[in-house]
Formats: sequence, structure tokens, C-alpha cells
Amino acid sequence: MQAVVLESHGDPLALRDVPEPDLEPDGVIVDVEACGICRSDWHAWKGHGEWVDDVPPEGQILGHEPAGTVLEVGDRIETLEEGDRVAVPFSLGDGTCSRCRNGHGNVCPNGTALGFEPAGQGAFADRIAVPHADYNLTTLPEGVSASAAAALGCRYMTAYHGLAHRADLAPGDWVAVHGCGGVGLSAVQIANALGARVLAVDVRSAPLEKATELGAHETVHGGGDVPGKIRELTGGGAAISIDALGISETCRNSVACLASLGQHLQLGLTTDAERGEVSLPTDSMVGREIDFLGSRGMPPTRYDELLGFVESGAIDPGALVSHKVPLAEVPERIAAMDEFSAVGIEVYER
Repeated sequence: MQAVVLESHGDPLALRDVPEPDLEPDGVIVDVEACGICRSDWHAWKGHGEWVDDVPPEGQILGHEPAGTVLEVGDRIETLEEGDRVAVPFSLGDGTCSRCRNGHGNVCPNGTALGFEPAGQGAFADRIAVPHADYNLTTLPEGVSASAAAALGCRYMTAYHGLAHRADLAPGDWVAVHGCGGVGLSAVQIANALGARVLAVDVRSAPLEKATELGAHETVHGGGDVPGKIRELTGGGAAISIDALGISETCRNSVACLASLGQHLQLGLTTDAERGEVSLPTDSMVGREIDFLGSRGMPPTRYDELLGFVESGAIDPGALVSHKVPLAEVPERIAAMDEFSAVGIEVYER
């Protein structure tokens, strides 16, 4: 089969013939129908993340936002059958540890990050192996396409988990979203669906226009005193503020724009410029009792919640899909992320 392989960090990704994935007794083989193209793939290609021991090795197949059809099932599989249409989370738990048993499989200490480590070869490929499949996989509802499920990817999962499970969001709260790329626009749509008043921030006009289409009530063009503008528009500051980009400026602006008792939600990963470290006004945070929260992926056991929002029409991941490309074009689309030029989500679709 064919797959997009990371041969050397920063060098052009390669489309290669690779061996078929192995079927494990508790796993399945999924025929990939679609896979989102994500900024996390760009980080992986660049070799970012050594500061948290999170750099994919050379030879890794990338791609972590797939949906497809079950082709083969292992001997120990109980809940899945050949032909089932499934969504595949990138945070794969083992299904047996205390974290998984208590609904936190996305931080399973024995888990596998699909597309980022050898035990989880990724989905920019014709087929993938999914371990512990009874625990990790969720069947897709009728009417939810593979490309829409792929668009959910890590961006919707991470944003939904952060807003619905990590933060204390109440209807009518102001939510500020800093950075309107894929995860930021996902957060805009989800926050709106959860009843928040949403304010979107970006330095580009096109993403702000898209944010308005997806439910943003106010927009702020980045630059200047962004926290001051937000405090003015919200009447004192946001209840929840999201850094969806991961650079020092957006992280600090997010913290600074909060009202007292506000919650900062970190979704974006840092680059080589920050190397995982951002200076924050901790005394001010203490004085205003600001919470700093993180969100990474979503527990597989809560995937039905998010799919229920899609099935009901409350959120529409397909509305963010701007381009569908064949596997051969994935390397150039990841490389194009150097320029931050895309609006919405690009998807590899077979």
C-alpha cells in the first residue's frame, strides 16, 4: 500500500510503498476513506516537540484524523464487524488502566498517539491498524460522511473536550478564541453551539469572516491592545479564553483578556520560538484567580457526545472543509502550512 512517510524532519515528505499493517487480536484494520490535514502534522514534520519528548521518529507514517471502514477484525474483538464505518481518535487508550476506566483514555499512560509514534503508524495511508479497537473506535451515525468525521479530527475533539469537559462554560458566557485556524474555528463553532457568546481574534480578515459565518458574535483584528479591545467589547473581560495558535503573544493575550475568575484554555502547541515555555503574569493571575487549563484530544468513551452534535446539526465540521486532496498532494499541503495561508480544514480523501 502507499503512505506518506517522514524521512527526515523538515525535508520533503515522501509518498512510499510500505508494508500492510499487522492485525492484532484486540485490533482491527481500517480502510482509510478520509483523514484531516492538521497543523500538528506540520509540527511533527518540522520536528517540534523535543522539549516534551514528543518528536516522531524518521520513518513514521503521519496522519492522525482518520475515518473509514473496518476491513478485518482480530479474534478478541466483540463490538465491531467488517463493514462498520468508524471514526478513529488520535489518542488511543489501552482500555484497561485506571485512566481509561475512569473516562480519561486520552491521557492513558499506556496509550498510543496515532501518527506520532511507531506503535501508531498514521493514516496518510491506504489502511491503518487500530489497537484496543473495542475501546477506541466509535461507529459513525448515518449521514455523517467520512470527510466530515475526519474534519472532527483532533481539532474538534480537543476544542469540544476543553469547552465541555475541562472549562466551566455556562450559556451566555463570553468565550474569546485567539487564532482562527482549524482548531480555532472549531472552537468558535462549538462554543456557539454550547450557548456562549463568541469573540474571535486573528490577524487575517478571511478567517475572521469565516468565524462570523460559524457563529462568532464579535471579531477583533490582531495587533495592538487585543486584551483591551476584548475587555471593552465584553464589558469587563471573557469568562473563558482560548489560545488556539500556541505562540507567546496569543497565549499572553488570552490570559490578559480574562475577567476575574476567568479560565484560560490552551489548545495550540508551541513552535521552536517558544519551545514549550511562555512567560505569564502569574501575580496577576493569582490576584484575579485565573485558571490555566489544557486540553489534548478527547476520551474515546465521550466521542458519542460530539457525534451527537454533528448528527443533530448543532455543529457542522463539513462547513470547515475547504479542500479535499488525494494522498499524493498531502506532502505539499503540509509544507504550505509554513505560510499560515489556508482558511478552514484540508482533508485527504480517497
